[in-house]
Amino acid sequence: MIIYKTEDEIKLMQTSALMVSAALSEIAKVLKPGMTTLDIDRLAAEFIRDNDAVPSFLNYSGYPHNICTSVNDVVVHGFPNNVPLRDGDIVSVDVGVYKNGFHGDHAYTFILGEIAPEVLKLVRITKESLFEGIKHAVVGKRVGDISNAIQTYTEREGYGVVRELVGHGLGRAMHEDPQVPNYGRKGSGIMMKENLVLAIEPMINLGTRHVFTDEDGWTIRTEDGKPSVHFEHDVCIKKGEAFVLSDYTPIEIAEKANANLNSSYYEL
Repeated sequence: MIIYKTEDEIKLMQTSALMVSAALSEIAKVLKPGMTTLDIDRLAAEFIRDNDAVPSFLNYSGYPHNICTSVNDVVVHGFPNNVPLRDGDIVSVDVGVYKNGFHGDHAYTFILGEIAPEVLKLVRITKESLFEGIKHAVVGKRVGDISNAIQTYTEREGYGVVRELVGHGLGRAMHEDPQVPNYGRKGSGIMMKENLVLAIEPMINLGTRHVFTDEDGWTIRTEDGKPSVHFEHDVCIKKGEAFVLSDYTPIEIAEKANANLNSSYYEL
């Protein structure tokens, strides 16, 4: 069932979404080689709880951590662990916040130090593909228009578009209808109406689109071991132009100010 929100509910959802943005900004300020993803998990959990909210992911269907941290060939749902991060790693951080009865849920991929130009380009193209999809998140368009825009933008570079995992509706539940694939035909899927809220999240691989699940039952990896990138925004359907509830601006400011993070993909 698709649940449309009231204007008051949209404001509450924006508060949750912006808290996710703020948590990701705090991570961007301090992320560096030598840290562990468990360090990041603890930082995010403390920040969320200090702001009178709850981490959405903790114990969700048995998930044992506060956030997801997916390094290099991990697509999504990576478990935080005690392995030190290294120069040259890419780290996708996915954060969920539950506050005032609504969830915020979005993700950002960070680059530690120097990496191959082809991976820098993958990060840029994946991020850009998210905004290509958001252009179609408007009243009168169909979900397939979002999906096709992301697929077209990334597959023209030869990248693999993950099919087993998709974006989704968002609200009082973290996963609501409809599903939002990152591939599909123009004009397919439901027609979108005002105040539908979606989590749009391209998951794009440098190589094959095929993935597999680790023995932990959660961690999704690329089949060929090549890097994967994940970006996600919370988006409210409106007439003419989508209303993006989350905000990358403070994350990008912190990213550019942190000498340990590589933001040179902006210049490609």
